[in-house]
Amino acid sequence: MPMQFSARNQLQGTVKSIKLGSVMGEVVVTLPGGQEIVSAITRTSVETLKLKEGDSVVVMIKSTEVMVGKNE
Repeated sequence: MPMQFSARNQLQGTVKSIKLGSVMGEVVVTLPGGQEIVSAITRTSVETLKLKEGDSVVVMIKSTEVMVGKNE
C-alpha cells in the first residue's frame, strides 16, 4: 500500500544533482517542463534514501507560507 502524506503539494520529478557537505546535502530535482526545485536535506537523509542522479522522486512542500508574485 502506498504511503499517503498530509502535504498537498506533491510534485513528481527526477534527481538532477546532489551536492553533499559534511552535514547537509543539496538535492536538485527537475520537474516535468524543466523547472527545478532545490531541497536542502541532511546528509543522513540523502544516504538513507540512497538518492542518486536520475532517481524518480516526489517533492513534497508543506509550508504555512507560500508567496505568489505577478508582473504588472
